[in-house]
Amino acid sequence: MFEPRQPKYQWGQRVKALIDLHNDGSFPDAPAEGLLVGVGDTGEIVQVGRHTDANLPVYLVEFGERLVVGCLEEEISPLGEG
Repeated sequence: MFEPRQPKYQWGQRVKALIDLHNDGSFPDAPAEGLLVGVGDTGEIVQVGRHTDANLPVYLVEFGERLVVGCLEEEISPLGEG
């Protein structure tokens, strides 16, 4: 078994989206495959979790007032980087 990847980012950290994030079905009130977050949109990490099967960190990022999206490290970057 491989070691779980440790999170690079922390709760409360401001980040920006590196790619367009689309609805994967997690948001029933939004169109399927609809754009949720665009490249360059900024948010704040509100929780750091782990995808148990893949052993990868998953970040819940709040983009705007009521939009919280699960993101992988490859999909976000700290503000001022990337």
